[in-house]
Amino acid sequence: MTSTATRPVLSKAPGTDNRPGPLLGVLLAAQFMALLDTFIVNVAAPTIRAELAASGAELQLVVAGYTTAYAVLLVTGARLGDLLGHRRAYLGGLALFTAASLACGLASGTGQLIAFRVAQGAGAALMIPQVLSLIQRTFTGEARGRALGAYAAVLATGAAAGQVLGGVLVSADLFGTGWRPVFLVNAPIGIVLLVLGARVLPPDVTTGSRTRRLDLPGLVLLAAAVTLLTVPLVLGQEYDWPLWTWLSLGGSVPVLATFALHESRLARRGGAPLIAPRVLRRPGMGVAVLRIALATGVNAGFLFVLTLHLQGGLGHSALRAGLTFAPAAVAFGIVGLTWRRRPAWAAPLLVPGGFLLAAVAALAVGRILADGTGGGWALPPALGAMGVGLSLAFSPVLTGALATVRPEDATDAGGLLATVTQLGQLVGVAAFGALFLGRAAGGGPVPSADALWTTALALAAASGAGAVVGRVRRAR
Repeated sequence: MTSTATRPVLSKAPGTDNRPGPLLGVLLAAQFMALLDTFIVNVAAPTIRAELAASGAELQLVVAGYTTAYAVLLVTGARLGDLLGHRRAYLGGLALFTAASLACGLASGTGQLIAFRVAQGAGAALMIPQVLSLIQRTFTGEARGRALGAYAAVLATGAAAGQVLGGVLVSADLFGTGWRPVFLVNAPIGIVLLVLGARVLPPDVTTGSRTRRLDLPGLVLLAAAVTLLTVPLVLGQEYDWPLWTWLSLGGSVPVLATFALHESRLARRGGAPLIAPRVLRRPGMGVAVLRIALATGVNAGFLFVLTLHLQGGLGHSALRAGLTFAPAAVAFGIVGLTWRRRPAWAAPLLVPGGFLLAAVAALAVGRILADGTGGGWALPPALGAMGVGLSLAFSPVLTGALATVRPEDATDAGGLLATVTQLGQLVGVAAFGALFLGRAAGGGPVPSADALWTTALALAAASGAGAVVGRVRRAR
């Protein structure tokens, strides 16, 4: 299907000069910065533990506090953007994230660091949903497709870049500050983005949605369901999956079902649910949610277990391990920006083909590293193929899921897909990480390589499921 747009089109908002480059740059820079903080701390964790004398549980909370707050509050942040205005919510979330990052870098103990990490996650949860909402409400036609492609590329490259940048900053030990620059680096970037954002973001326009009340019962139910799901996922491996983790995971299902029932009843009564049921009923949205969860889960799980193998099994430095992922990150970014140039006949094949390529690439990486060595020249092409496959599996799905959403539902769709992306990453790290760590219990290069091969089989199976989970809808 061809588009009727012949050039980038923007909806004209009062007080803007329609500069798509600076606007998109500010939005995606904040997205990239928030995503970095999901992964950058993993590399700095050993140094944090040594300098602050943190226990294993405290260190886990330093890592998980950000992720949990981020995941729990994403949909709420999306709705607040609709109520307060996307510009105001974006700048407010960015200011909180920047201030919390500075506080993390200056923290004198683990208790302070954990609290400030939670504040960081809350700031990201308020800021990030506005990125998709502003793209949806500002860009149209081919311009929207390219903007969403850039957004998808940032999601993947940020994960690998976080590990690379973390390794660089920790290894540099700037002015003897150890791990602190992984947080402090956000402060000057955040300040620059606040100044630029105030100049290029379109002003908020009063709409009917701004007068709707916040669905507080829905907020409590959704927060409870996501908390019950995410807390055991981020802490279960640390505590060897005790009974409470399984009870929490099981308890998330009825709470989520109660949330869905509440939202449906509220919509029938003419209220304003957190997520409009009609968004979930859009053709292809259910399949898109499943495929986005699978793609992000495979991506995050692959990065996590390969990092464990490179650093724990092979003894590579944090910097060397991070740089190893460069081919995957570069390939994902390039494909995310260019996949729309494919021939029309290839459109139905992109997503299933991407999942299948990711499955083959995962198996290839597992076999290349199976002998307990670094893999040599064969590893970068296999990692590049993984990046290509996952980008094809993710980018067209995201664009297609948002293509037919009405402008008034952009906030709901953006919050939903951002939450699914975050939960997919959490589940991927927890599931594939537990499989790898269970198999690599003996330690050493060969047991670690065996565990990686077993995990590669599981990653390939998950990617194969993504290829057959449903029919692909064409993005208009």
